[in-house]
Amino acid sequence: MNNLEMHQDCERILITADQIRERVLALGEQITKDYHGEEVIFVSILNGSYIFTADLMRAVELPCQVDFMQVSSYGDSTCSSGTLKIKRDLNSDITGKHIIIVEDILDTGYTMRNLINYLGSKNPRSMKICTMIDKPARRTEEVSADYLGFVINEDLFLVGYGLDYAQRYRNLPYVAILKPEIYS
Repeated sequence: MNNLEMHQDCERILITADQIRERVLALGEQITKDYHGEEVIFVSILNGSYIFTADLMRAVELPCQVDFMQVSSYGDSTCSSGTLKIKRDLNSDITGKHIIIVEDILDTGYTMRNLINYLGSKNPRSMKICTMIDKPARRTEEVSADYLGFVINEDLFLVGYGLDYAQRYRNLPYVAILKPEIYS
């Protein structure tokens, strides 16, 4: 699949690359302000958030670290299976540290609720959530982001800027709506 095919699979662009860049810079400024004089550990949830995490960290003017977790509740499906699987755990000891969980999309909240419980058991000093996309229309768990990029109130299947369908489309520089015939 080449770039032209990926672009053609999209119904329309919802968030442009410029809008993403501006919002990530604003989030970085807010995190810098909130944690002034402190160090933070970004916990990037793979695979979807690595692009967002890299851009966000460059926008933060603080000492910071990054660690990665890989969890799944979707697989290659468009809806949660209801089962959280930890495929890759943290390498860092987060005891007594400020952590910010960085996620590409906060959807049903199931994955995030389980992550909060799991990471909370490791006794961080503080824990906040930063998500690029918040989709409250699909929320089934009481979870909200402390830092959020964009709120999408419609139930749309989104790809680009790390968001995928079956591991494809992550490299699109914008967030777009995937045509239903692609995933139906």
